[in-house]
Amino acid sequence: MEKTVFYDESGKAMEFIIQGKFSIDENDYIAMIPANEENPYVYILRITLDENGEEVLEGIDDDELEEASKIYEELLQEKLQ
Repeated sequence: MEKTVFYDESGKAMEFIIQGKFSIDENDYIAMIPANEENPYVYILRITLDENGEEVLEGIDDDELEEASKIYEELLQEKLQ
């Protein structure tokens, strides 16, 4: 699994393990978990591009999160089969 460091709004570094990237319609998403937690919560964020073409991660609302979580779970089930 790919590990990467992200920085929050206050500049605090956190290491995450990338679980996967996937797309729904025109939107790209990333699923990741904190690397240093025993029972990590899966974070799903939207990937967008900033004005320089660099990837930026954005939070998503509850409805979008519900849809993205459902697709992510389906992808996990496909991997297990």
